[in-house]
Amino acid sequence: MTTQLESLATMTTVVADTGDLDAIRKYRPEEATTNPSLVLKAFELPGYQPVIKRTMQRVKQETTGMHHDGVIEHAVDALSVAIGSEIAALIPGRVSTEVAAKLSYDTDASIAKARRLIELYEQNGVSRDKVLIKLASTWEGIRAAEVLEKEGIRCNLTLLFCHAQARACFEAGVCLISPFVGRVTDWYRKETGKTYAPEEDPGVLFVRGICQYAGEHGFDTTIMGASFRSPEQVLALAGCDNLTIAPEWLEELQKRQGEVTRYVTKPAKTAQPSTPMTESEYRWELGLDAMATEKLADGIRRFAADQEKLEGLLAKLL
Repeated sequence: MTTQLESLATMTTVVADTGDLDAIRKYRPEEATTNPSLVLKAFELPGYQPVIKRTMQRVKQETTGMHHDGVIEHAVDALSVAIGSEIAALIPGRVSTEVAAKLSYDTDASIAKARRLIELYEQNGVSRDKVLIKLASTWEGIRAAEVLEKEGIRCNLTLLFCHAQARACFEAGVCLISPFVGRVTDWYRKETGKTYAPEEDPGVLFVRGICQYAGEHGFDTTIMGASFRSPEQVLALAGCDNLTIAPEWLEELQKRQGEVTRYVTKPAKTAQPSTPMTESEYRWELGLDAMATEKLADGIRRFAADQEKLEGLLAKLL
């Protein structure tokens, strides 16, 4: 009998929200996504210890005479790419690798870092077609993605919480966006004290809304729901282009039997092209949305904090 995970995979590309190689082998997702938090967790996974050791030995050789900060920066990049390369070998699709959160408001630095990560992947024998560069959905991050996409470097715009961010990404020709379902819902639960059934869940409705908008306006950006709090949230977005799902929810969906109902279908194009969003419009609309403003800043802080922890661990190893 078909499991819910198998049924979901017939209508949505399943992405593993983990860097755990054993979990990726077990659930066989099409793609995988990482971030500084997941890279940090690699230090706790036995399967990554040889990769970490091998990468650090190479970094020591490559950074002789380099300033301390440069050594650590190179070590973070090299390890992120080494982990991504291990994951890429196990999946048919792409692996996402994140630009440091501290560069979220610097377009030029984000572009330079993305190019460097792609260079390291190609040195590892992984083509750019197998990689998505993750950038925060700030105005600066979106502008960086616009440049990179034209160079053939595909981008995944993350920390996306509102329509203004999604529209700016669509208009910039971004390959993929990752709206954060669970963090949207978290904010509304805290503000209202309510719990939400899937059909009224603010995070679910947000993603359904941008899927509708993308279809009506003829945008082909892939929409990947992320940051789920329950399997019910996942299933409420069945039919969304991609869904990135944590191992605990993959496990639950694999245990459940039965066909999944499709809830998301992008409609045919019906709207005329709109005037591209300006920076002032983007900032105004984002600023009017208290949830999106708070969660974007909070997400950047969280990723930056994990990046600092990762840098500290690598400094000790080196």
